[in-house]
Amino acid sequence: MSSMRNAVQRRNHRERAQPEERAKWGLLEKSKDYKLRAQDFRMKKQKLRALKSKAADRNPDEFSFKMMSSKADNGRKLGDRGNKALSVDVVKLLKTQDIGYVRTMLQATRKEREKLEQEVVLGKNGVKTFNQVRAGKTGSHMVFVESAEEQKEFKPEEWSGTSMEGLNKAWNRPRDFTMEQEQSDGEELGITSTAKLPKKQQEIEAAKRKEERSSKKKRERAQDSRMSRLEALKARERDLKSVEDELETQRAKMAGTIGGVNKNGVKFKVRERKR
Repeated sequence: MSSMRNAVQRRNHRERAQPEERAKWGLLEKSKDYKLRAQDFRMKKQKLRALKSKAADRNPDEFSFKMMSSKADNGRKLGDRGNKALSVDVVKLLKTQDIGYVRTMLQATRKEREKLEQEVVLGKNGVKTFNQVRAGKTGSHMVFVESAEEQKEFKPEEWSGTSMEGLNKAWNRPRDFTMEQEQSDGEELGITSTAKLPKKQQEIEAAKRKEERSSKKKRERAQDSRMSRLEALKARERDLKSVEDELETQRAKMAGTIGGVNKNGVKFKVRERKR
C-alpha cells in the first residue's frame, strides 16, 4: 500500500511569497532564513556574555613586564613581529642593489626606445617619421629645374600627382588615380575606362584595389601600435629616471653629503669643507 501511495502524484506545497501590498519590504523571510539569522544572533549573544564575564572578573592589579614593551594604536594592541633594525651600512648596501636594478631596467628601456625610434624613422610604406610626430613638423622635398622660367611655371601638385590638400600630408599622400578609384567605388559603373575593360581584367583591378585598401589599413594599425608603444616606453623611462634620482638622494642623505629634513621637520644643510 505504501508503494501505491508514493506512486500517486501529490501536490507540491510551497511557502507563500510576499504579498503585493508589501512588495516594498523586499522578499518574504522563509523558515531557513530565519534559522540562520537566529543562529547568528545567538552566537553573538554568547560571545558578548563571555566578554562581559571576563571584564567583570578581571583583576585590576594584574601586571606583566610585557605591558612595558607593547604598544597600542586606537585600542588595538601592536605586537612585536620579531623584525630587527638593520644597520646603516646594510641599508646602504640594499639601496645600492636597488639602484643597480633600476639602472639596468632604465638602460634596457632606453635601448628599446632608441631602437623603436630608428624603426619609426627608417620605416616605409607611409609610416610617420619620429621628428614629425615629436615636433609636429612636415618634411620638405627639393625639386631641381632647368631654368628660372620653369621654376615659375612649376606646379607641385601636378608634379606630385596629387591635390593641394594632399601636398600638406607628409605621409600616405593620395594620388590622382587613387582618388578617382575611391570616388568610383560604391557608384554604378557607367561608360568608363574600367567598364570598357574585359570582365576578367575588371575583377583583377577590383582585387588589386581591395588589396591596396587592406594593406593601407594594416600599415595604419602597425603605425598606431608603434607610436603607442613608443609613448609607453618614454613614460616608463621617465618613471625609472625619477626613481633613480630619488634613490640617489636617499643614499646621499644617508652618507651626509647633502641636506634634507630631519624628523622634526627642520631643514638642514651639510656644511662643506673649506678648501
